[in-house]
Amino acid sequence: QSTVCEKIVELLGQNAVERRQRKVQILSQDSFYKVLTAEQQAKALRGQYNFDHPDAFDNDLMHTTLKNIVEGKTVEVPTYDFVTHSRLPETTVVYPVDVVLFEGILVFYNQDIRDMFHLRLFVDTDSDVRLSRRVLRDMKRGRDLEQILTQYTTFVKPAFEEFCLPTKKYADVIIPRGVDNMVAINLIVQHIQDILNGDICKWQRGAMNGHGRTYKRPFPEQTESSNVLAAGKRSHLESSSRP
Repeated sequence: QSTVCEKIVELLGQNAVERRQRKVQILSQDSFYKVLTAEQQAKALRGQYNFDHPDAFDNDLMHTTLKNIVEGKTVEVPTYDFVTHSRLPETTVVYPVDVVLFEGILVFYNQDIRDMFHLRLFVDTDSDVRLSRRVLRDMKRGRDLEQILTQYTTFVKPAFEEFCLPTKKYADVIIPRGVDNMVAINLIVQHIQDILNGDICKWQRGAMNGHGRTYKRPFPEQTESSNVLAAGKRSHLESSSRP
């Protein structure tokens, strides 16, 4: 999911823009993992804590942060250390922007948070691709292969099937596969560009916000893969300060 968001921001030319001047910002659900107790942290270091369960996230802080962003406020987003499984003292400052790309594995699960999004995108990715990406990512974080695979079969895969996959029904747009789908990515980039240019009128934004018809249809698979916010799981594109 983060790779897809980064590609969108890159194509919009926002990477070259100073942070305070950016119009598009990526925000990750992973920043809102709860602070663990000593016992939970010990389990996490052994690969025995379920980070893919809805209860692993601080939903109150997540909702408050998103609400403040929508209201055009500057916010401080927590920084999470995935090596030590702890929230760092440092925070990331997010300045007012026009569009927020909010990505994560369970961004559709909580209704209060789900209802904040103007456009909900579910990126469908093959299970083998999801596993391979996770292995590569976690090995870079210093974990051994056996622990990664045990955690995947014990927590990740069951949680995906129980909590993540059912939220696909809430998506306005379903995008097949992953970041290789440049057709889909370019469509989303154009949509965001229209928002930034003020070309999307009020009634259109209202429709995307659930007050009109939704667009539950997959993007064409000519180029495979998908483009928006979540790699293999699900993601959201939130047009933040434009209600």
